[in-house]
This record gives sequence, C-alpha cells and structure tokens, in this order.
Amino acid sequence: MPQPPHVSRLPVPDTASLDADLQKYFRKCQEKLGLVPNVLRAYAFRPARLRNFISLYNELMLSEGSGLSILEREMIAVVVSSCNRCYYCLIAHGHAVRELSGDPQLGEMLGTNYRVAPLAPRQRAMLDFAHQLTTAPESIGEADRQALRDVGFGDADLFDISEVVAIFNYSNRMAQALDLMPNPEYHAMHR
Repeated sequence: MPQPPHVSRLPVPDTASLDADLQKYFRKCQEKLGLVPNVLRAYAFRPARLRNFISLYNELMLSEGSGLSILEREMIAVVVSSCNRCYYCLIAHGHAVRELSGDPQLGEMLGTNYRVAPLAPRQRAMLDFAHQLTTAPESIGEADRQALRDVGFGDADLFDISEVVAIFNYSNRMAQALDLMPNPEYHAMHR
C-alpha cells in the first residue's frame, strides 16, 4: 500500500518559482541524491527559512567539525524520531543509517527499539542520552552527562549530541504538523 501522495499539507512551491540559489541547491540534491528531499520542498514555502534550515542542517549533520561521526548523528536522528513517532524522519534518516552503516537492518532496529541493536558502549550511551533527553528532558542531570564522559565523549561531543537531539525534536514537530511525507524512493534504498 503506498503512502499518501502529498508532500505537505501546505502548498509546495514549484521549483521554477524559487530564487536561483535555491534552484541550484535543488539541482545539486538531485545530482547527488537522485532526489530533492521532500522536507526541502516543503520548507520552500518560506525561502528564507529554507536557507536557514539548509545551513543549520549541513553544519550540524554533515560537517567534519564534530567528534561524532555522520553515522552517529543519523543514529540519534532515528532514535529521536522513533520516540516522537515521526514517519518522515524515521524513513528518511533510517535510509541514511542503512547507507552509512552498510547494514540494512540497523535503521529498523534503531527505529523500532534501539536497545535490541548490538551497539558499542559509546553508541549505546549516546542513544540512551538521546532517548532520555527526548522523552524526559527534565530528568537530565550531571550523572547523565557523566555517563557520556565515561565512554569517551568530551564536552564538545556532549554539546553536539544535545544539539542533534534538540534539532530533531524540532524537525519532528514540523514534519508532524505539516504532515510531511518522505520521498517514496527512500523506502527501497540501501536494503
């Protein structure tokens, strides 16, 4: 059964109506990914915010200035999205986990119950923190931060983990509020 055919419940601008810089970015996505992620198409409803979203996403998730691997950041995205039951992000970032890990089952394990995944202690502690920060943020204390330090994370890593968790809680809320649908292609990629 296919998912609903819409991208968003709000209008999605035609790519040709966007400013040249955004058209260029969408072409780059199409060339590199084989698609323009629907979240970008939906954010085109507010072009200035789309630019901010692109900048923040690229810095947070793709930059080399973090002690977290890109795979670890994507793993956090999936666990947060699982807690929030965000269909869009589970599908899109589950695909990224499959691609980056080379493991077609890892994305589903993280999305369904990350505790069943055979993870290194570092990744387990990271995902435990992400889960707790998403489901019981008021309970985070020094012992939780220390648990990350105990498996080798530094303060900059703790900041990065927290920011990825926070951004995906925000992104999940946007995706759910707008009823964003993931690109259908994600379902079959890297299986």
